Amino acid sequence: MAIGIVSAGFAAVAAVPDYTTLIAHRGESDDAPENTLPAYKMAVERGFGFECDVYLSKDGRVFTFHDSSLTRTTGGVNTKKCADAMWEGELENLDVGSWGRWKGSPFAGNRPALLEEVLGLARDGRFIYVEIKPGPEIVPYVRKVFEKQTNATPANTLFIAFNADTCKALKEQMPEYKTYWLTSSRTGKGKKTPVKAEDVVATLGRIGADGVDCHFDRAVVTESFIGTVRKAGYEFHVWTVDDLSDTIEAFRRGAQTVTTNCAKKQVDAWKAALEMMK
Repeated sequence: MAIGIVSAGFAAVAAVPDYTTLIAHRGESDDAPENTLPAYKMAVERGFGFECDVYLSKDGRVFTFHDSSLTRTTGGVNTKKCADAMWEGELENLDVGSWGRWKGSPFAGNRPALLEEVLGLARDGRFIYVEIKPGPEIVPYVRKVFEKQTNATPANTLFIAFNADTCKALKEQMPEYKTYWLTSSRTGKGKKTPVKAEDVVATLGRIGADGVDCHFDRAVVTESFIGTVRKAGYEFHVWTVDDLSDTIEAFRRGAQTVTTNCAKKQVDAWKAALEMMK
């Protein structure tokens, strides 16, 4: 099902919440510990694409983790920076399935995933969004991981990064893969200054990215904002939206995908709403 939109000044068809337009944030992280293989596998089994975050260990392994420090999702067992930790003998033995509300859960004992394990879940028709957390120094290591496997391809895997230089390096060293620049909706002290669409377009042009993945703030990310970026020839995606009404509105304004912590719950709620309208 789709609904037409024309008010943004460009011909488009608005997406709706479904298995191809919702990206499971850090896997199905509402139902399994974030950035673990169970969370990613759950997303795949439910029919969604998913997002993962990666860092480079001190001994050169690319592994999944969100924070720059290991503290939060190890329950304080290890407080090192990700970049200072060794995979061998350290990260490979960390339990990231027992912290917070996951204590005592069946997910206990799960370690961070290696990028090559994540790429083994790639399949055409859905995308893995690989968020590169460090700077450009990690790109050659990421490229080597991709070169040693055949499952992940430009048809099912892409990159996202906040660091503009990292985006630029990805497009230079792995040009066949799409790269989206990540940005917030607001900048400045306390993030009070709205981002301008024209500045987004300028940055995308400078770094050679294929599009933007922008935090969704209704007051900033308007139809006009999205229209300006898309008319310039770039893709527009949004993160991280857990309220169904916000997801529907983001799609109505022209977003192409929405990243969410609760993909299945949103699809189920959308289907229920459609049934009620019959």
